[in-house]
Amino acid sequence: MLTAYIHAAMTAARYEILEDGTYYGEIPGLPGVLATAETLEGCRDELQDVLEGWIILGLRLGHSFPAAGGVDLMAEMAAA
Repeated sequence: MLTAYIHAAMTAARYEILEDGTYYGEIPGLPGVLATAETLEGCRDELQDVLEGWIILGLRLGHSFPAAGGVDLMAEMAAA
């Protein structure tokens, strides 16, 4: 269930090249899930690390999660 959520969220990620030539990435709808890096691949890796940390912290704090790419983590957790 977490793998599907992470994959769906990463599929929705948006990237851009900043003026200094570095890359910026974010996942719309997931507040605070953003990253910057020297390369696009590095930005993707960093963004996934941030996403995973965001999920872990949210689980510990009892937060709810928005659906990502059709994957509803809250419904999946309730069904488990």
